[in-house]
Amino acid sequence: QLQLVESGGGLVQPGGSLRLSCTVSGFTLDFYAITWFRQAPGKEREGVACISKNGVSTKYSSSVKGRFTISRDTANNTVYLQMNNLAPEDTGTYYCAADQVPGTYCLFYGMDYWGKGIPVTVSS
Repeated sequence: QLQLVESGGGLVQPGGSLRLSCTVSGFTLDFYAITWFRQAPGKEREGVACISKNGVSTKYSSSVKGRFTISRDTANNTVYLQMNNLAPEDTGTYYCAADQVPGTYCLFYGMDYWGKGIPVTVSS
């Protein structure tokens, strides 16, 4: 059974940092690209960062580029999202998702599997 489980969310002050983890089971990261999405209250879900299945390529939305970093640990089947200089606009539920997109690509749409999400609140 393929599963993705997010962890590491919570409450942080503006300017602070959090590291989210997405631990996968039932498959290995060598076969799936992983994307982080977020959904703020009252807004549509948006892709924020992704990493290709070979770990070579990454992509970021313009709203997080330079502040967020996606990485992975294949030995532990975990993908991380390091979030720095957080702002209230980063508040939302964060999801990781897996996609069998081929090659060195990763996408912000068309996911095959989803985690249940984890809340992140940026507030003073």
